[in-house]
Amino acid sequence: MTTFQKDKQYFKFCAYGFLKNLRFHDAFLLLFFLENGVSFAQIGILYASREIIINILEVPSGIIADTYGRKSSLIAAFFLYILSFLIFYISTNFSLLLLAISLSGIGDAFRSGTHKGMIMDYLKIKGWEDQKINYYGHTRSWSQKGSAVSALFAGILVLYSGSYRIIYLCSVVPYLLNFVNIFTYPQALNFSLKTKKKRKPRSFNLVLKDFIQAIRNRKVFQIINSAALHSSYLKSIKDYIQLVMLQVAILFPILSGFDIKRKSGLIIGFLYFLIFLLTSQASKASFMISKMRVRNITRLTLLTGLAAGLVSGLFLNFQLWIPALLSFIIIYLIENARKPILTGILSNNVPNEVLTSVISAQSFYSTIITSMLAILFGFVADQLGIGISLSIISACLILFILLLGNSKLKSPIRALKPSQD
Repeated sequence: MTTFQKDKQYFKFCAYGFLKNLRFHDAFLLLFFLENGVSFAQIGILYASREIIINILEVPSGIIADTYGRKSSLIAAFFLYILSFLIFYISTNFSLLLLAISLSGIGDAFRSGTHKGMIMDYLKIKGWEDQKINYYGHTRSWSQKGSAVSALFAGILVLYSGSYRIIYLCSVVPYLLNFVNIFTYPQALNFSLKTKKKRKPRSFNLVLKDFIQAIRNRKVFQIINSAALHSSYLKSIKDYIQLVMLQVAILFPILSGFDIKRKSGLIIGFLYFLIFLLTSQASKASFMISKMRVRNITRLTLLTGLAAGLVSGLFLNFQLWIPALLSFIIIYLIENARKPILTGILSNNVPNEVLTSVISAQSFYSTIITSMLAILFGFVADQLGIGISLSIISACLILFILLLGNSKLKSPIRALKPSQD
């Protein structure tokens, strides 16, 4: 049952997530590169460049946001996103594509963790700290709704335009709206509450010191490790779901008058639409899941997500496309149910004034794991096929978790008691 008030700022937070995820190009990025005559080797360089930039800037950007202002950091991030979309739209060569994806990577680095820190401070202002999972689950559900609308609209654009380029121009509009939305956030959220009490921005060195102290805490690292591992796993394999969707699209007897590019564009967009509607509900359900008092729920959900990947890989290997797709969707649902729970646990174990830095560190750690898993997945897939690769990687991670048993965290209900500081 919702116990917080859905005030104006609540709807601004929801609007942020919804507009942020209107990234119409996400489902077709790889296809866009191929349409522009980019080789697979060059595509690898583009992806690697983005990950390297995020890796380098992830932690410093979080510290900068805590030091010089979270609101300012978000505004800068969205400016870079818009510039990136425009360059993608006019891109005619590899150099422009490299510049565009680099700007997008810088934007990702400055955005990650910043908005979560603002939400947690707002809950503290309003005295709703015990509603962290519930509140964040609600706002995050709107992000997933944005992804759903984004995928469906992008599919319609591809169907009628027959091109992926127009998607980038259309992406500018929601990001401009979000730019304005962030600008209207109260100034009180620009810095953490403890920083505000000191009446001056904290020094860069002091924030860095507090960040290092928080990350050295074994419990905090366990939380970060549990959250990052599943997120990295999904991120490293998520684009391969498009290959499954393509096979499912071929099975559909509709739109026979269109070429495979237009037909698959609409069907892939519609399938993503359904997936993100489901993940939106999973995010909202996270609070109810946390109330079930399931022992070691973070470890259990992590293993469930990995097991779903293992089963999906087996189905893929036997070309059972629909069961493979359904198994893949379970990974998405697990991820979106876990995120609000783990964000709530993390925020209760880390001082608010360095929360953005620590969440950015989590993203940094996740990016490293993602890069490693993506390279390993690609290498095994080249040798044995995508289905076998997915099953092997999933099985190895399951074995790793079972052997180490390093995710023994308290249950969400006990862990989410309001801090006494």
